[in-house]
Amino acid sequence: MEPMEHTSNADLRAAADAVLARLVGDDSGRARLREDQWRAIEALVADRRRALVVQRTGWGKSAVYFVATSLLRARGSGPTVIVSPLLALMRNQVEAAARAGIHARTINSSNTEEWDTIQHEIAAGDVDVLLVSPERLNNPDFRDQVLPKLAAATGLLVVDEAHCISDWGHDFRPDYRRLRTMLADLPPGVPVLATTATANARVTADVAEQLGTGGGSDALVLRGPLDRDSLSLNVLRLPDAAHRMAWLADHLDDLPGSGIIYTLTVATAEEVTAFLRQRGHTVASYTGKTENADRQQAEDDLLGNRVKALVATSALGMGFDKPDLGFVVHLGSPSSPIAYYQQVGRAGRGVEHAEVLLLPGPEDEAIWQYFASLAFPPEDMVRRTLDVLAHADRPLSLPALEPLVELRRSRLETMLKVLDVDGAVRRVKGGWIATGQPWVYETERYDWVARQRRAEQQAMRDYASTTGCRMEFLQRQLDDEGAKPCGRCDNCAGARFTADMSTAALDAARVDLGRAGVEVEPRRMWPTGLPAIGVELKGRIPVGEQAAPGRALGRLSDIGWGNRLRPMFAPHAPDGPVPDDVAKAVVGVLVDWAKGPGGWASGAQDAMPRPVGVVTVASRTRPQLIDSLGAGIAEIGRLPLLGSLAYTGEAAQLSRSNSAQRLKALDGALTVPAALTSALAETPGPVLLVDDFTETGWTLAVAARMLRRAGAQAVMPLVLAIQG
Repeated sequence: MEPMEHTSNADLRAAADAVLARLVGDDSGRARLREDQWRAIEALVADRRRALVVQRTGWGKSAVYFVATSLLRARGSGPTVIVSPLLALMRNQVEAAARAGIHARTINSSNTEEWDTIQHEIAAGDVDVLLVSPERLNNPDFRDQVLPKLAAATGLLVVDEAHCISDWGHDFRPDYRRLRTMLADLPPGVPVLATTATANARVTADVAEQLGTGGGSDALVLRGPLDRDSLSLNVLRLPDAAHRMAWLADHLDDLPGSGIIYTLTVATAEEVTAFLRQRGHTVASYTGKTENADRQQAEDDLLGNRVKALVATSALGMGFDKPDLGFVVHLGSPSSPIAYYQQVGRAGRGVEHAEVLLLPGPEDEAIWQYFASLAFPPEDMVRRTLDVLAHADRPLSLPALEPLVELRRSRLETMLKVLDVDGAVRRVKGGWIATGQPWVYETERYDWVARQRRAEQQAMRDYASTTGCRMEFLQRQLDDEGAKPCGRCDNCAGARFTADMSTAALDAARVDLGRAGVEVEPRRMWPTGLPAIGVELKGRIPVGEQAAPGRALGRLSDIGWGNRLRPMFAPHAPDGPVPDDVAKAVVGVLVDWAKGPGGWASGAQDAMPRPVGVVTVASRTRPQLIDSLGAGIAEIGRLPLLGSLAYTGEAAQLSRSNSAQRLKALDGALTVPAALTSALAETPGPVLLVDDFTETGWTLAVAARMLRRAGAQAVMPLVLAIQG
């Protein structure tokens, strides 16, 4: 039994319910907070405590912090500061707060000119809620000028999606660690609310400790049951990508209402969107590459049921709130059951029944491995970065630092943020500096996290194959003590979906996935900082030394040709001649290229001249593949095989860490043999440059520059695969 609320808090409870009624637009006066929502609000407002709320999606966490804000403001407290990773997706919550008379403002990178005005509004008492992204916390101007004043004025601090604080969790974000500084600077008695829907017991304990709400303090931790009684979980195994796309095309209209189709990569999202539109469905793509205006339009269209589905990557995740979302389909399995639970939790918040369906694919695990490669770097790379910063005579920006270390930009930035929180580096105006403070590489912790990721991947394999209750399985993964069979999933209640699909849809999917050809955009600018590592290249690549736009057979991240090419480029895949089906597809790419806009056979006035020969790039790992590919293209195109760019004897192992390091390794690594130079002189005109694979585009850029300087009129790259 829950203890009765104190009589002295009866008026507070009535006031809280009244705010809730305004939030939800209930004029009847019947709206009442659930007891666990009230317990959190009571702890924050009456007792000024810190609370960690771990409750399922749709439980009403936003109601807790908006009601608490209204009550605290009525008692004279300063504004509520909400730290959330997805401010754009909170606007519907902000609109709801406005209905309750709560005025919200946002500080972000796009409105720096408003920061002073907003601070004056805060000082004047005109702002009730200030929304801040975690990235702001580590911005030097914000951290040094705004944050101290904000911490002093805050009446309630809310940490939304608090699992991001913990590197044990599935979505660790180092910027969140800056909250420790803000917590330390809060005046005594300022309540703190941390909320998440996706935290197992270990993540909950870690977040509580980092927020200062663990270790025997009087903080309130509210963990609720995670069963979602509106969701029907299903798994359907189909033979290949064509069958999965055909199934979607045939059955999308059978799914209730509107929903989300999640994919693992941007390429797949765009591919599926195009195919479903071709089959007559109203869908839109939503990925990390979607422009902000297009994202907002897509969200609005889904909220307004103007599209049947958004085909989305994980870019559409935390914070998106559509109570009547009728289904979530995953075309490919996420690598974590906790991430999966979070994404399926978008559905069924305000409807009695929603369908959840997983369509796993054989390519899922290759994509998991790629993202796993972006984990925290090994100690020698971290020490190298600290050493470079320690010996620098000025702050180093990311572009200036990148050429000096063996890390890609995104991975380097994440590492620096962790080191910043650990006190080893500091972000200042102009870049990053070393603090000189001792720093310990937590080998055991990082190894444990890596093992945890592997365990999560195995859990997703087990989820797809289990004969037990699927909701119970997910609840147990989140350490929900109330986990029990749901009675609704396909294993509890029987399969809801069959593998039936039309021949027409399957044929169309096979044609679509079999369509070959992706444009390879040439590099036009050299990376920043190359002179600092002894490579005398900078600025724009002269037009006369650039490659022309090229072509690839497919992307390794897509579910069409990517599935065929991925095994060929696996780390230990054997070398051999180009397979017949791949060679035939390359010919098709060449034909389409020639006849397409600007192609040499298009008849256009500004068409590129026909290639006069084929040049290959020597390969250390796949020489048979490259030789047979180049020879085959030359034979079918009736073009001379002019020769091959060769590697010099002293060539270093090519780095795959970042652009600058790759160019450093390429510097002097390739040579144009005398025979090839003579052939270019004897056969003037554009050449096809044939390579097996491109990831950064720098090998093609360097090779094109060398060939242009050796006399080639133009260089048109043609590769089998592109990463991305």
